[in-house]
Amino acid sequence: MHQINRLAIAASATRVLSVADFCKEYKIAKPEEAKLLRLFGRYATECELRYNVTREPRVH
Repeated sequence: MHQINRLAIAASATRVLSVADFCKEYKIAKPEEAKLLRLFGRYATECELRYNVTREPRVH
C-alpha cells in the first residue's frame, strides 16, 4: 500500500497540465489564473499548480 501512495505522489508531481484547463476544472478566479500564468506560463506540473493556488475560504 505504501508503494502505491509513493507512485501516486510521483505521478501528480510530474503530470503536466495546461494552466487554463486546471483553472477551469477547479473554478479558480481570473485574477488567480493570471497569477499562475505569470508564474509558470501556459503549462505547469499539477504539483506546482496545487501548491501555488490561493483559494477563497468556503462559507458554510
